[in-house]
Amino acid sequence: METAKQKLLFESGNELAAYAAKQINYHVMGYYPITPSTQIAEYLDRMGANGKHTIALIPAEGEHSAAGICYGASAGGGRVFNATSANGLLYSLEQLPVQSGTRLPMVLNVACRTVSGPLSIKGDHSDIMFTLNTGWIILFADSPQEVYDCNICAVKIAESLRLPVIVAFDGFFTSHQKRNCYVFSEDETVRNFIGPVRTDYTSLNPEKPVTIGSYMNEPDLMNNKYQLHLAMEKARTVIPQVFAEYEQLSSRKLKTAKSYKADDAEVLLFVLGSAYHTAKAAVDKLRNKGKKVGVFTIGVLRPFPAEEITDLCKNVKTVLVADRQDSYGAGGGNMSLEIRAALQQKGLTPRVISRIYGLGGRDFFEKDAIELFESCYTENIPDFDYLGVYPGETEFEPKPYFKAVTGSEIPAIISCAEENGKLIVMGATVRDTTARPKRLAPGHGACPGCGIPVNVNLLLRGMEGNVVLLFQTGCGMVVTTGYPKTAFKVPYVHNLFQNGAATLAGLSKMYHKMQERGELPPGDITFIMVSGDGGMDIGMGSGLGTALRNDPVILFEYDNGGYMNTGYQLSYSTPMGAKSATSHLGEKQRGKSFFNKDMPRIMASTGMPYVATVAESEPNDFIKKAAKAQYYAKNYGTAYIKCLSACPLNWGDKPNTERKVIAAAVNSCYFPLYEVEQGHTSLSFDPEAKNKKIPVADWLKMMGRTKHLCEEKHSDILRLIQQEVDLRWNRLKAMSEHPEL
Repeated sequence: METAKQKLLFESGNELAAYAAKQINYHVMGYYPITPSTQIAEYLDRMGANGKHTIALIPAEGEHSAAGICYGASAGGGRVFNATSANGLLYSLEQLPVQSGTRLPMVLNVACRTVSGPLSIKGDHSDIMFTLNTGWIILFADSPQEVYDCNICAVKIAESLRLPVIVAFDGFFTSHQKRNCYVFSEDETVRNFIGPVRTDYTSLNPEKPVTIGSYMNEPDLMNNKYQLHLAMEKARTVIPQVFAEYEQLSSRKLKTAKSYKADDAEVLLFVLGSAYHTAKAAVDKLRNKGKKVGVFTIGVLRPFPAEEITDLCKNVKTVLVADRQDSYGAGGGNMSLEIRAALQQKGLTPRVISRIYGLGGRDFFEKDAIELFESCYTENIPDFDYLGVYPGETEFEPKPYFKAVTGSEIPAIISCAEENGKLIVMGATVRDTTARPKRLAPGHGACPGCGIPVNVNLLLRGMEGNVVLLFQTGCGMVVTTGYPKTAFKVPYVHNLFQNGAATLAGLSKMYHKMQERGELPPGDITFIMVSGDGGMDIGMGSGLGTALRNDPVILFEYDNGGYMNTGYQLSYSTPMGAKSATSHLGEKQRGKSFFNKDMPRIMASTGMPYVATVAESEPNDFIKKAAKAQYYAKNYGTAYIKCLSACPLNWGDKPNTERKVIAAAVNSCYFPLYEVEQGHTSLSFDPEAKNKKIPVADWLKMMGRTKHLCEEKHSDILRLIQQEVDLRWNRLKAMSEHPEL
């Protein structure tokens, strides 16, 4: 095999993963955005919009569903691709053994990142180690070049073994840092190397029907797992073979394990990923001082290359294993445990020292590697420790940044009373509530013009007494709680997108149960979940479960029409036709391809006591509905409020115009203001009756993300949007006029 023609690119690991996927031209990619892997889908979407590949990119509403999309697609016999990180990987984790247990090949890129909590988006290896027992081949790339190379090899390995393959690499270090890298000049070179799709069975052949995923008892299940074991053992031969073939094609050598100056080393340092290159520089410095040190790493985590590792370590006195994650309580991270076991099995007895380093994306510098090496020459050092931790202040007493705002400090202004089956609210206006102290302080890091603090403060203006806030992950959470400070003057809890409503329901139940038992004094607290940035996509299941149980909480959604905290990818609430980082404009694609989700109607279908939409352009209506939501949550069960929340950074408009933009969304009936009270729908604001109704185009042209829809070449999309807006508006009016709806 001759070396193929290649070209030099200056790209990041994420870009090269996408480039390899483009050249492979997978059939399907199911995905969900999560930092730092999101760019892979973004780059593929941009290339697809310009006709560079024909991969079907399917945006899921969460990582669990993305994994399901991939599993279903692979059952169809084609090539399948995905990318994720951190808690997204964990959210999809139960799907991974399904994929391997049914022997359906695919490729998953993991840009490794810290698993929360506390929430951190920086890179370490705490996520990838959860996959070790899932039955997947795991390759680990330590450079952007290897990300590209491993992605191409992964397809061939997966289809040869009928096993799925993970290509892992360091989040932000490898995923985002650009390097000079070589790629094949022609896509056909890659496609010829991996060959045609090799499929033993498929769900898409009615002439030869198969059942995939049968129910199994012992001993069949035992045999199934044994066959998976045999496939993994076969990988020990297949992976080096594929690497050798790839070396002939590319002149680049991939290895299951590799080392630097290990032959005569007395001390060997093990690191995984991009830290290997930093450690090599430290080795050179210490060698110049006469110290016989070396470093090694592995490019394959599964199957674990025990033979290669023990061969490297057979003559050393000390092996220092540096883990970028901890297996808490085990005296080392997973690599420490596995390297110790491999050495013991071979009867090798070097001293093995474990150090945890680089958690939460903490940089690993040359001086850190030198410190690790030199510690091995020190007597009486512990076998296990953390590198770079600092002692806390034993005398430290935390002090509040703000004086707490309790219910006793909230003037009792608003009153609610039921009359003839309707709830009458008095005192719920901007003017009446001006004197109320803000429970969200001005000290936050939101972008200029951001609607989140505006909407949260308007919501809280309508709340009497004590409140507890729960924020799902998103911009609202990130800009207000940067450790060690907080912008909240009331109790606050955070949980991830997919579980906010359930978490709040549990907190509410604990409060009432402890009161019931006399463990908390009598009183009243309103429990409010704040969600946005796509949080009611991945969080919809939890929200619907809370509504169906009718837990006494308020679910508040600030809808800014995208996954904003990850850089504006499309969400299910993004307007049809809008451009985003995963719905580009090009000759083959014209923005988001489907209509925005109508979450208030979905929530209303649960039969919950109160559903409402609000907008900052109608603040009195906003505050009144907040008061109603509190009343219903206290007396009847779950309440849901949704506002349209401005995001000038990603909407492509000006911060000082956002109230007008929001008003235009209301007046165009794209975002109608109404409420569903005990099952009865009523309009709160009728732009037709006020002679304010405008075409939806007048709203769309105010934002950079959608103004292209007003061009003639996109008139068909604009027409569909207007038809859908009119349909929803007419249905809403009809329901408002109907005595039973």
